[in-house]
Amino acid sequence: MDPTVVLVLCLFCLLLFSLWKQSHGRGNLPPGPTPLPILGNILQIDFKDINKYLTELSEVYGPVFTVYLGMKPTVVLYGYEAVKEALIDLGEEFSGRKDLPINDKVNKGLGIIFSNGKTWKDTRRFALMTLRNFGMGKRSIEERVQEEARCLVEELRKTNASLCDPTFILGAAPCNVICSVIFQSRFDYKDQQFLNLMGKFNENFRLINSKIVQEKHNPQSEFTIDNLLVTVFDLFAAGTETTSTTLRYGLLLLLKHPEVAAKVQEEIERVIGRHRSPCMQDRSRMPYMDAVVHEIQRYIDLIPIIVPHTTTCDVKFRNYLIPKGTPIVPSLSSVLHDKKEFPNPEEFDPGHFLDKSGNFKRSDYFMPFSTGKRVCVGEGLARMELFLFLTSILQNFTLKPHVDVKEIDTSPLVSGLGRVPRFYKLSFIPV
Repeated sequence: MDPTVVLVLCLFCLLLFSLWKQSHGRGNLPPGPTPLPILGNILQIDFKDINKYLTELSEVYGPVFTVYLGMKPTVVLYGYEAVKEALIDLGEEFSGRKDLPINDKVNKGLGIIFSNGKTWKDTRRFALMTLRNFGMGKRSIEERVQEEARCLVEELRKTNASLCDPTFILGAAPCNVICSVIFQSRFDYKDQQFLNLMGKFNENFRLINSKIVQEKHNPQSEFTIDNLLVTVFDLFAAGTETTSTTLRYGLLLLLKHPEVAAKVQEEIERVIGRHRSPCMQDRSRMPYMDAVVHEIQRYIDLIPIIVPHTTTCDVKFRNYLIPKGTPIVPSLSSVLHDKKEFPNPEEFDPGHFLDKSGNFKRSDYFMPFSTGKRVCVGEGLARMELFLFLTSILQNFTLKPHVDVKEIDTSPLVSGLGRVPRFYKLSFIPV
């Protein structure tokens, strides 16, 4: 037989098999766009603006729908009700983590972020316990953040009100807080060890060795050197980059909205003054500042789509049956930008978190740290850092842009899996 004919027949059979597999695999999965053989819906997805694509699909198929990334189905949760029902009401069933080849190679299924089962539960419990213990020690976590806030202010003073790019300084501050927790000391911002931090993870061995000693005779223990190293890396990755990017984006928004910055400074002057450092007790007396921090996180929508979950068993969800191991993608953006909860969600408006009397208004839709079983371990620390760092900066400096306010662009530089602010410079003018 002609080799060309054989090749065509083989391809035809492969396509038929793919179609059958997809049709068979759908079972009672939620509806979604018709996938192409083998490729699924990949060619239809605009990876530059995934949120827009998911929004369009939700308008056609509802809040729960299926897309195919290749031949494998992925269930998308769109909107507060769907996300809450899955991640909170059925938290255990939706608590698995999708295996990604690159993370299997780098992390080997260890740590907190990408682990599963017993490894994840034991490691997460250990991390939470450790953070609580540090918070209840001789020097609480709040004291560490306050110390770093003072160092941050001093570092900003060294710019002498000249134009500067705040990226490095704002990244060093939250990183130093993690250093203070893990290594029991902070670093000077120009310290070479600090600059080469990624090569210094072995310095945490002394701090964690005594739990290792207790567990070394337990063959089922999750407290291995490899796992603890990956856990430390997870804490640095999750506790540094996200907070520093939020700080950097927050200052950009305050440059764009000087009236908001001025109102915050008036509240700081009234509640704290200039002769003491801000503390977390101040937050309850500073509803506007609290609302501004929340609105920054809501507006920037830092991680629109969180790392995919998976179902840990066959799950009956609404009128569908989702098989065990099915990837689940919750859209946090659809919750943070819900029009019913946040009028004009595309506008930066601290009023989204204030009632008519000017008091701070909580919202169940505020999920920048995700929610449920896989909620960010460092949420409490991140909230503390954002409040204390931003309050300390505005207590000591007036922010001055290097271009006209009208020219400041607050749209994200990268859209899709993550959002970062566009490059900018500013001057920190001492108050």
